This record gives sequence, C-alpha cells and structure tokens, in this order.
Amino acid sequence: MIEASSVDNATAPLPINHDFTPQDEDMARSEATFRFIVQNVSELKEQVLSPACYVRCLPWKILVLVRNTTRNDHQPHKALGVFLQCNGECSSPGWSCYGLGELKLLSYKPEGTHLCRKIHHMYHCKEDDWGFAHFIAWDDLMNPDNGFVKNDSITLEAHVIAEAPHGVSWDSKKHTGYVGLKNQGATCYMNSLLQTLFFTNVLRKAVYKIPTVGDDSSRSVAFALQRVFYDLQFSEKPVATKKLTKSFGWETLDSFMQHDVQEFLRVLLDKLENKMKGTLVEGTVPKLFEGKMTSFIKCKNVNCTSTRVETFYDIQLSVKGNNNIYESFKDYISTELLDGDNKYDAGEHGLQEAEKGVRFDVFPPVLHLHLLRFQYDPQRDASVKFNDRFEFYEEINLDPYLQEVPSTPSHYTLHAVLVHSGDNHGGHYVVFINPKGDGKWCKFDDDVVSRCTKQEAIEYNYGGKEDAPHMARKATSAYMLIYIQTTQLKYVLQDASESDIPPDLCDRINEEMRYEMVRTCGGKIKCKKFKSDTSVSSAKRYTKIFSALKHFFTLQAVGGSKYKGR
Repeated sequence: MIEASSVDNATAPLPINHDFTPQDEDMARSEATFRFIVQNVSELKEQVLSPACYVRCLPWKILVLVRNTTRNDHQPHKALGVFLQCNGECSSPGWSCYGLGELKLLSYKPEGTHLCRKIHHMYHCKEDDWGFAHFIAWDDLMNPDNGFVKNDSITLEAHVIAEAPHGVSWDSKKHTGYVGLKNQGATCYMNSLLQTLFFTNVLRKAVYKIPTVGDDSSRSVAFALQRVFYDLQFSEKPVATKKLTKSFGWETLDSFMQHDVQEFLRVLLDKLENKMKGTLVEGTVPKLFEGKMTSFIKCKNVNCTSTRVETFYDIQLSVKGNNNIYESFKDYISTELLDGDNKYDAGEHGLQEAEKGVRFDVFPPVLHLHLLRFQYDPQRDASVKFNDRFEFYEEINLDPYLQEVPSTPSHYTLHAVLVHSGDNHGGHYVVFINPKGDGKWCKFDDDVVSRCTKQEAIEYNYGGKEDAPHMARKATSAYMLIYIQTTQLKYVLQDASESDIPPDLCDRINEEMRYEMVRTCGGKIKCKKFKSDTSVSSAKRYTKIFSALKHFFTLQAVGGSKYKGR
C-alpha cells in the first residue's frame, strides 16, 4: 500500500505553451512524501520494496529488510534495515541524482514517538539505495510500548527532495519551457553566463539585429552568439557552444582559468558593443549595463579636491569581513585616509592629509555584481576561495549609496544567481534564474533545467557551510549576482518572439543547420560504406543515397523552409 502527496511549492505555470499532462508534471515534482505498509512483519525473511513514488521523473521506493548480525559479545543481533532506493531497475551507467529527505517509522500510539532518520546521498548506478542497515533493533521494533507494530504491520514514511537527474531522460523543455547548454568541457562559468545574457531579453533582441551577413559563426562572436540564442529559444534539446568558444579564441580550460568571469563578460560585451556601432542597435550595451561613479581625493586641511568621473559595467563587492550585500556596498564607498608616508601630493599645497574614496552617481538598469570569492591569500601565497556566509536579497534599495537622491528609486529585483561549488582549483558551476522577474525560479545546470524554490536559489547559496545536507557539493556559494532595476523590469524582460528576428538571419541559421545535417548524414553513410561493406555495388548505392540527401536539403534551402531544431 502506498500513499503519495506532493509538497513541491514550485508549481508555476509553464512560461510558454507546451503539451504536457498534469500527471507528467506531477512526476517531475521536486519533492514528495509517501508511505509503505509492511504486512506480516514478524515473518519477514527477504527484502521487500514499496511501490514507486515518482520524483523528478525517477522511481523512488522504500526498501525494507531484516539484518541478522553478531554483536561484539558474540551474541546474535537482529535489526530492521530501511533504505531509500532511487531508479533501482535502471541498468544503464552514467546516471546520477542527488536526493535528501527523511525516513520515518510511525508509531500507532497517539502519544507515541515516531523514529526519524535524516538521509542525503548522490544516487547513481552503483549506489542506487542508501539508508540504515540497523534502522531499529528488532526487540525495540516489536516492543508494544513503542507502538510501532499493529496487527503485525508497520508503516514507514519517506520524504524525498531531489534535484533533476543527469544521464537519464529528463525533458527540460517539457518541464520548464527552457533548454540547457551542453557541457563541452573546459568552459567553466561560460554556460551560466550565457543563460543570464539570453534571459536579458532586450539584449537578446538587439543581438539578433546585429548585421552579420557573410560572417562565419566559427570566427564571428556576434554570429555565433546569435546562433546560440536562436537555438536556446527554439530548440527542444540542449544547445552546443563549440562555435562560440572557437570564435572567442578560448577553446581550452587554461583559457577560462586564466580569465575570471568578470573578464570574460567584459570582453564579450565589448565585442558586441563594437559590432553594434553604426547599426540600429548602437548603444544598447552601455544603455543596459553602464553606470557612473566619481572617485575623489579631498584634502583635510586645505581647500583642494580632485575628482574624476568613471563609467563601470560591473561592481566588485568584498565578501571577506562583510555579512551581507549592504555591508559590502558600505565598505565600497568607505573612505581611505592618506597620511604619514602616504600623504597626497596636492601640487602647490604640498603633501597633505586627505580622504580618498568613490561615490556612485548612477546605477545601470542591469546591475552585475561580482562577489570576491576568489582572492590572493598572502599567508598561503596562493589564490583561495572564501566560502564565508554572505547574504543577499530578492529586493534591494541602493539609494543610500548614491551621491544624490535619484528621481527614480534605485530599487532592484534579483534576476540571476551564479553559483560555484568547490575550490579555486576547479569545481562545478550552475545558475539560478528568475526569467520573468516574478519570483518563479529555475536552475540551469549545463544541459539540465529544472524548476526550483526561491530558497534554493537564494538562501542555499549564501555560503558558510562546507557540507550542508541540502547541497549536493561542498563549498557551494554565489559568486555573481544580477539585479534589474524594478522600474525597468518590463523593459529589460520584454517578450522576445520569432518576429523580432530578422528574416535573413533566420534563413542563414537554418541554412547552416541544413548543412550540418547533410554533413552528419553523409559522414554516417561514408562510415558505413567503408566499415561495413566494401563491394562496388554497395559503394555506388551509398553514394546515391548521400547525393539524394544533399539534393533534398538543397531544395529545402532554396524553398526557404524553416527548421527550428525540432
């Protein structure tokens, strides 16, 4: 007997129309509680499994068995073992799913106490169950005072919370309306950053309008990015990024390790800005991301002040020594005293004591905040990751950090949280995005996209805990935050449809897709020709098939039919 009930609170409607049934959506839930009644427990000899309860489209079962062992005093010992099994009937290797929750033995007595044990594990083909071989001693189980057994039956309850699985069939498009990016290897933070740029809809629409006629997608960053954005918008399956990394010139892990996410973003935006010059979308990048600040040096004892207005596309906030985002902003605009041997050379006034600092003049509509998680540690003479707890919030008010009170409040809404797990030598990168700015979050973990709770996106990424049960990986914390000015949400996140894409760009992308299909099909045929059959007649037959395929796709290109990766 099994009773299942979902307690998933991420039940937002799909952002775009997509065929699915309520039953399918229920199977994709991230959280569920179910019960298993074991009959004739006193006669239990072999292990028994509960019926399946589906979480993240995988079958989860309670496994119960009797364990007979010998204690240290050589006396026999009997116990009840209880485990949580995930995807137990799958024989294919390579899959994994992180799950946590609770196993509970229920007491039938109103005043009785349930026996609860917490559990968390990364399930995979070689470890598809996890739990407790000695969940409870047999004597304690059968003791009527505990109330665990009634009519020779016991009731077990499992509460499961699971992340979306990898290596098995998980339809991101069906369950979220979005697709992920393939893990090409050696690209670190790139996939996470590309997703945040894609969901900056007004930027995506501008990128589509960049003239790239005659550009090669393996050499032109703009055309390669147009292709990635197009595929993310229309494809049903995870999207490749090899041409983009090739166009960028960063094809190796060393390239990404030598440049942090801030440098990568600056270079990418700079390339886009230059490509947009002289076009209808010129100025899009600074309009979205450029803010202004004034750096100053003010003498304390003479009337002498030096100021310089600077622009910025991002802000680096210190994590070490600060508890939250507000403390970091306060630290950023704090003044430094120039005195002693470090006095300021005030020209005709000579060396003077002075205060040095910065003041923000304008914050941009889209605010990129880089949290300084990775810094040089002089004691270790190496770069280290600071996983200190650092709080940030769904909504923030930055008015106190401006020189003058703005006419439009600098209130911001959190749009994306980029997260790193591991140390400075490597690790895993994911991003949590609030696509519509409405508080309904999704987790983008390379090729897997899943719905998640606000708590998973924000609180779980404060850092400070090396091995918390809700974290599949150690040292997990946010390293970059993206905020959108609340009054600009509708503008920045405006709808982006196929009608916003220039027809000539659609045609060129679809032509490139057809060429890739012909090349792939031709490669398979030639491979079969040389490996499977070497007769002259077979060779001619395969040649004819390849020519027919090439002719078919050429006709498709001439006809201008559109292929959207489906």
